[in-house]
Amino acid sequence: MLDLRRLREDPEAARTSIASKGEAGSADTLEALLAADVQWRQILAAVEALRAERNTLSAEVGRLKRAGEAPTALPALMERNRATADRLRALQTELGPAEARVHQLLLQLPNYPDADVPLGPDESANLEVRVEGRPVELPFQPAAHWDLGPALGLLDFERAGKITGSRFTVFTGRGARLVRALVAFMLDMHVQRGCTEVLPPFLINSASMLGTGNLPKFGAEAFAVSGTDLWLAPTAEVPVTNLYRDEILTAEALPIRHVAYTPCWRSEAGAAGRDTRGLIRQHQFDKVEIVQFVPPEASDAHLQEIIAAAESVLGALRLPYRVVRMCTGDLGFAAANKFDLEVWMPSYGRYVEISSCSNFRDFQARRANIRFRRARGQSLEFVHTVNGSALAVGRTVAALLENGQRADGSVVLPEALCPYLGGGPLTWR
Repeated sequence: MLDLRRLREDPEAARTSIASKGEAGSADTLEALLAADVQWRQILAAVEALRAERNTLSAEVGRLKRAGEAPTALPALMERNRATADRLRALQTELGPAEARVHQLLLQLPNYPDADVPLGPDESANLEVRVEGRPVELPFQPAAHWDLGPALGLLDFERAGKITGSRFTVFTGRGARLVRALVAFMLDMHVQRGCTEVLPPFLINSASMLGTGNLPKFGAEAFAVSGTDLWLAPTAEVPVTNLYRDEILTAEALPIRHVAYTPCWRSEAGAAGRDTRGLIRQHQFDKVEIVQFVPPEASDAHLQEIIAAAESVLGALRLPYRVVRMCTGDLGFAAANKFDLEVWMPSYGRYVEISSCSNFRDFQARRANIRFRRARGQSLEFVHTVNGSALAVGRTVAALLENGQRADGSVVLPEALCPYLGGGPLTWR
């Protein structure tokens, strides 16, 4: 959530921010907010003036009664006091809805991009930061993972469709073991780097979705549980960020580094035709997520720390990848700065996102009311939240199958996974 005072003082900066992000409808929302804020403050000023007038009148009535003075003036004065109280009650009924309207509109505005984020309308303006590893050049026509997986008995898309519908997967046999191995492998790596592992609920309430910016804007992209105030978690970012909702943390507690595995659910509204075959864009998928709560001055460094953590997984798995910096038009609603890690996929002949690492500044902390105090007597500040996928498990499976494939249809897995696969052979046929 944006700082309302900053919006009032510099609405032009907000207009520029919204234009750079290309958020549809946000420009109108901003103008509606500014108008609603003026109305709310006018009502508030009138309420405060009437309260002061009522207090003055009440005090004067009391004084005259105690002194026994000017009895002829009392009826008129008391009538004026009653009229003031009536006007006050009428305005007070308008105050709450006016304030709620401001808050509702404020929740719909996107975060400001950092000043150094590249300008651009969409992913075409993203900047390649660096490339790690050489893309695999296979001496044969590479097979897609949605063919390799079923042929090896690892994936079953047809039976998943029978159980649930399209864009779900059943992992079978060694495929299920591989998913379990990857989750444990990633969690272990991040715990060794200093993260505290948490296993949060997979069902979350609307307040939690609101706190991370998933509501109200992205309700159509999540799965709601009918008849309840619960949602299926779209990412571990939501429950983990809300661990500290409405809390005041101590400076000594920061930074807080958490890592969590969760299954994730997304409707992927509007994604028809975009990587919908195989494991790349599923309605249900597994992910390991790092979420950190840090002092404002340290959030840039912690974003780089999370990027390095995600890269370490890709490096250990010997997967070629690149790091891409998102431009303003591809930054997303809540992020102020974002880098994607994209893994090479031979059958696609291109890189595919496998991790997004974002700095939200105080945007989520304002929504979730997560604050800290540097020292006794000092004012409260909002923390900064930073997070990143490390990694998306299904996409990692897809990348391992495609990059590890051989001409005979077998797949060779990286040695780093050997202890997590029972020490068995890493060539799967």
